[in-house]
Amino acid sequence: MAEKKDNTQRNEGEGNRTAAREYNDAQHDFARSGKVEGKARAARKAVEGVEADELSDAELIGKRHAAEEDPEVKQ
Repeated sequence: MAEKKDNTQRNEGEGNRTAAREYNDAQHDFARSGKVEGKARAARKAVEGVEADELSDAELIGKRHAAEEDPEVKQ
């Protein structure tokens, strides 16, 4: 008796091609949306403005976590 293929989400393991394709498609859609310049201006305003300290702290926390797993990551 042949098994029916289950088309629900399945674990593809490391290197998940479906997730990579969906991510790439979303990035291409965003790049073509015409919203890139506005988002870039908003990001610059956040990094250089009132949120600068909070974002810098978050970056350092992220780097610390990464350094725990990969000693080549510079803090």
